[in-house]
Amino acid sequence: MSDNRPLRVAVIGSGPAGIYASDALMKSGKDVSIDLYEKMAAPFGLIRYGVAPDHPRIKGIIKALHKVMDKPQIRLLGNVNVGEDITLDDLKKHYDAVIYATGATDDRDLNIPGGEHTLGAGKFVGFYDANPHFEDSWNVDAEAIAVIGVGNVGLDIARVLAKTGDELLVTEIPDNVYESLKNNKAKEVHVFGRRGPAQAKFTPLELKELNHSDTIEVVVNPEDIDYDEGSENARHNSKITDQVCTILENYAVAEPKGAPHKLYLHFFESPVEVRTDDNGTVTALVTERTELDGNGGVRSTGTLTEWNVGQVYRAVGYKSDQQNDLPWDGKENVLPNVGGRVLTEGPTADGIAGVPGSADPEAELRETLPGVYATGWIRRGPVGLIGNTKGDANEAVANLLADYDAGIGFGPEAPGEDDVIELLHSRDIDYTTWEGWYNLDAHERSLGEAEGRERKKVRSHEEMVHYSSGEARVKA
Repeated sequence: MSDNRPLRVAVIGSGPAGIYASDALMKSGKDVSIDLYEKMAAPFGLIRYGVAPDHPRIKGIIKALHKVMDKPQIRLLGNVNVGEDITLDDLKKHYDAVIYATGATDDRDLNIPGGEHTLGAGKFVGFYDANPHFEDSWNVDAEAIAVIGVGNVGLDIARVLAKTGDELLVTEIPDNVYESLKNNKAKEVHVFGRRGPAQAKFTPLELKELNHSDTIEVVVNPEDIDYDEGSENARHNSKITDQVCTILENYAVAEPKGAPHKLYLHFFESPVEVRTDDNGTVTALVTERTELDGNGGVRSTGTLTEWNVGQVYRAVGYKSDQQNDLPWDGKENVLPNVGGRVLTEGPTADGIAGVPGSADPEAELRETLPGVYATGWIRRGPVGLIGNTKGDANEAVANLLADYDAGIGFGPEAPGEDDVIELLHSRDIDYTTWEGWYNLDAHERSLGEAEGRERKKVRSHEEMVHYSSGEARVKA
């Protein structure tokens, strides 16, 4: 590879995974030049469009991401849909390597009778986080609602559904979100998990925050506080699991505070059917009681319960977004890979390549796509916390650098920083920039300040592009 220019890398996706990969590249000691592509007009991915608006502390991670994005080695190219506006073949002509760090926005299906009548958690999150590609209004006309899934996404949507619109008005939500949520009729929100407290995927902070609202009373049935040997071992081996169990135990014995909205956390209830009337309107969720099997798993008891609810939300996991021009693992919805190196083909019948715990014995033997790498949810699926994301990024970058030093890469025809900008201009792509993000950020803050809030988010794609567009900066 040439020593007369920097290593040119395209990173696809400006969420935490993409920014951590960029940071790892800059910390490698190599002379690097990074173009960070983002299909949205604004950066930060999941942090902007996947975190509930009443979680300002979690969004503090943007400050750390800002510091990385401010580095001169990185250039943001937003409002560019890789795979459509610009293809992998185009990228091969301009970069030595590409790292895919795209996210997951679609909801997994709930494969039970009537499951097609459930509402996807991701779609509701996209609505209240003002993602312009999702609905701009939402009808919450049911007084009793079920949420299936005991992870943080399930907690987020349950909490938002249990709050009043006025409680959320102090956050960054735009007018369209407030207009929908101020008409929220929900009085009861029921969250269901098929296993016990020790198997819940909550984090302690999110679980505690459920009770911070004066309008919400958290209810846990004392009979659901149950542990077997496997569950006790899980508590012993994980401080987070132990904290979650302790918080749930405290909820189970707490004195009622008389709040008007009830948020129930149900364990050992496995959904088996969503019932509807002749018009397709949800009338009930049926669950089957489970019990611990001694190893932390559960078995059926045959006892059914019908819960009279008017809406059912499924928070059972996201599906990563399939990428054009690349092989795909359709079962796990990831790029087939080993150590972040993308493979030339999908999984074999014996397992899923690149997924932790894969049974695929031939994954290491299959060919990789030279110069193509994956990190974050597109690599492992929508699981793991920030530590996992950083670890994935470090491994993918380490493999990229080893390959580059070995002469493996695209060997681009036009690696100059201005070359790809000329390509975007030739296709009339109105890309957005990092400087433009500062303009949009200032605009959103001014909108919020006028109403006594820190920020009021812009939902309109056209308005975001208007404030975020501009010529790419010229780096010294």
